[in-house]
Amino acid sequence: MAGRSFDVIVIGAGPGGYVCAIRAAQLGLSAAIVEREHMGGICLNWGCIPTKALLRTSELYHQMHRAGDFGLSAEGLDFDFDKVIDRSRKVAGQLASGVDHLMKKNKVTVVRGDGRLAGGGRVAVATEAGEEVLEAPHIVLATGARARELPGLEADGARVWTYRHALKPPHMPERLLVIGSGAIGMEFASFYHTMGAQATVVEVQDRVLPVEDAEISAFARKAFEKQGMEIRTGATVKSLARHADRVTAEIEQGGATETRDFDTVISAVGIVGNTEGLGLEEAGVTVERGQVKVDAMGRTGVPGLYAIGDIAGAPWLAHKASHEGVTVAELIAGGDPHPVTPDQIAGCTYCHPQVASIGLTEEQAAEQGRAVRVGRFPFIGNGKAIALGEPEGLVKTLFDAETGELLGAHMVGAEVTELIQGYVVGRRLETTEAELMQTVFPHPTLSETMHESVLAAHDRALHY
Repeated sequence: MAGRSFDVIVIGAGPGGYVCAIRAAQLGLSAAIVEREHMGGICLNWGCIPTKALLRTSELYHQMHRAGDFGLSAEGLDFDFDKVIDRSRKVAGQLASGVDHLMKKNKVTVVRGDGRLAGGGRVAVATEAGEEVLEAPHIVLATGARARELPGLEADGARVWTYRHALKPPHMPERLLVIGSGAIGMEFASFYHTMGAQATVVEVQDRVLPVEDAEISAFARKAFEKQGMEIRTGATVKSLARHADRVTAEIEQGGATETRDFDTVISAVGIVGNTEGLGLEEAGVTVERGQVKVDAMGRTGVPGLYAIGDIAGAPWLAHKASHEGVTVAELIAGGDPHPVTPDQIAGCTYCHPQVASIGLTEEQAAEQGRAVRVGRFPFIGNGKAIALGEPEGLVKTLFDAETGELLGAHMVGAEVTELIQGYVVGRRLETTEAELMQTVFPHPTLSETMHESVLAAHDRALHY
């Protein structure tokens, strides 16, 4: 098929790719985007969005069981699992359709099929009608990532799942084993446990949510265990024996091994970049540990070739991918964009309770030899948290002891994934503790915990 020419071709229509294409079009460039599956990528279809729809359901279900705490009566509570899943799929479908609309609105050409680099600024796309070759001086790789699978623990879709199976499951688990306690693992553990499954989480490291500040991780673990989850850290799943109605897991912890039966296993041991079949080696692109090596601006070292999002390395977050997409588009258009470093990007986990953070943990600050002031404020000292019936939470802030720079902020509790943005803006603007202390926070709001934590770094907390 005869080739079409563009200024920019993006391979992959996830939150990095489609945002890159939109920004390129806004800047007057002709843009094409190649996608083999659904617009919106994993995030909109099999990740960020449908999981939040499920977690909203479990949040409401949890609150319904607490009706008596608020003077309400609710009896015979139940749910239709098929409808729960169907709602999450409809939410994902609605947003994926929205991306299609955005492509049309911004006059971005969508090419459906598998794309690969064909050399000389060309992309060969295997479509249903045959192969089409597209040409552009600038090509952006935004092919995302997929679930990492460990030998012997591979998913089968029946009893052993990845996140995809967990989002469109064949049954509602009763005895659930979750392997891995990162964001993906804890979100699914939280959802299914709240909906009635007995969840056991096995984590090879010494704490759950291991990328978080140790104090926040410990707080979250206590909350999970209070809910009835079984948390096993410093443990490894050595093998899975699959049967028609169950899976027998061999779990090793502290030098001892035991076998346990579960009816469902979710493997959440990380992700691996989609680097295969793209022609990277032939193009001269460096791939290290499943990730394309790039500089701060997304350049691969091969002229005219860029990589963004999960394929370009950690942090593996949709908002990081989107920002990189904007950065690369503006660079291609001749602009002078400023990249954001990983320590300026917030991480959010939407389990119950929620966890959010940005910047250095206390351990990382110590490793760097930095003298810090630490402020802490619990939700129990916040009027809005008590009124909401959500008194369990903690905000922790770290400041450079000499300059007052906000080095990091770490939060656990109700709606902290919405609150963290205040600290994100503070980090980006190089805010100091003095400026935060002099800021007036509205009352009554959960955000007041953020202010009190800053005050606490100087022993000035007012309400605890």
